[in-house]
Amino acid sequence: MKEYDVFIIGSGMSGMTIANKCASKGLTVGITDELPYGGTCALRGCDPKKVILGATEVREFAKRLKSSGIDTIPKVNWKDIMSFKQSFVKAMPPKIEKGYEKKGIDTFHHTAKFLTENTLRVGNDEIKANKIVIAAGAKPRVLEFEGGHFAKSSTDFLNLEELPKSLLFIGGGYIAFEFAQIAARCGAEVTIVHRGRNPLKNFDQDIVTHLVSATKKLGIKIFLKTEVEAIEKIGNKYRVKGKSEEKTEYFEAETVFNSAGRPPAIFDLDLEKANIAYSKNGVSVNEYLQSTSNQNIYAAGDAADSEGLPLTPVAVLEGHTVASNIIKGNSKEISYPPMPTVVFTLPTMASVGYNESKAKELNRNIQVNYKEALDWFNAKRLKVEEYAFKTVIDEDTQTILGAQLIGPHTEETINLFAMAIHTKMKVNDLKKMIFSYPTMASDIPHML
Repeated sequence: MKEYDVFIIGSGMSGMTIANKCASKGLTVGITDELPYGGTCALRGCDPKKVILGATEVREFAKRLKSSGIDTIPKVNWKDIMSFKQSFVKAMPPKIEKGYEKKGIDTFHHTAKFLTENTLRVGNDEIKANKIVIAAGAKPRVLEFEGGHFAKSSTDFLNLEELPKSLLFIGGGYIAFEFAQIAARCGAEVTIVHRGRNPLKNFDQDIVTHLVSATKKLGIKIFLKTEVEAIEKIGNKYRVKGKSEEKTEYFEAETVFNSAGRPPAIFDLDLEKANIAYSKNGVSVNEYLQSTSNQNIYAAGDAADSEGLPLTPVAVLEGHTVASNIIKGNSKEISYPPMPTVVFTLPTMASVGYNESKAKELNRNIQVNYKEALDWFNAKRLKVEEYAFKTVIDEDTQTILGAQLIGPHTEETINLFAMAIHTKMKVNDLKKMIFSYPTMASDIPHML
């Protein structure tokens, strides 16, 4: 049996943070991941997605400025995109493992299963640890209907050697809209089928309406209130059966992708053997991110049922909190600053703080500013067709409660709103700020 002070399940950003911080304080540390080291964001999510998006951003910008200084719209070379993306991805796992080796952290490459409250089976090894951290991240939801196994994952999309001529995405969240737009801009025929009434349900629906409009303008077909019931392989295509309130419909595509959500990857760990309480949202944790039922266990990132959003910077924050509590004893309660989140479509859609519906639940006096800004200079110079904002202000304190944006570079502008909310900056002070002009940030005072 191998023994450690700390053993971590998962090599994503929260697990990496905990491993490095604990090792730096002299604790013996082991870590395992059945997948290459680096986690979803670096290898199968945010980072490779953003690299791929870059090429389509160039094409989109050129398309908008056609006849306004641009004569030729560039074509996207999918193979070159994949090669460029892979240059980032392939370098990450060996770099991470080399860093662990230098710090004396033992690495494993197997699934983990609990045996008792503080022991694990990792491959052929039995591991005992004073503290075990579950930082296993999330994985695609299992599609239980007939033929569900035919649907590929978001990881498969990011590793496509060739882009299919037609694609169908099951689900109406981040992954569906981001990848659907990428594929459509690269020339594919794309369909989104979502069972809910509204896509991207956690965002302000007035702003989502603009994203749906922009997505449809790309030729992407969107079917809402339609439950996928089966996938059938017919020749070199797939036929997808969807049922709405009115009728049963059939869709055909070369490739079908499962973008129906990503639950925490904890349900194969035999948590019951370690007396670990959990829900569909992850391991049940207290304010120290410690298991509510087993004091030897901590959880962080997507594996924890915490108030943190499933975002990489949040996973890092939770990792630092867990490491601190393991090293010093439970002395650091998790505290979340405003958490900006972005849908990396074109245009980007961004949100931070309370949206209008959530703000109304606070029973405060609120002011809501919602407007399309297509007549503003920034929209005109960039020739965009979607630019809108909604800001929510506490009238009594004159501070910002939330902001929802759609338009060019909102992924950057939203960070300024996050800082304003976090520092409780007064609206009038923000209005008096001098921003460099003409920039997207210079529009902020007019959004208040």
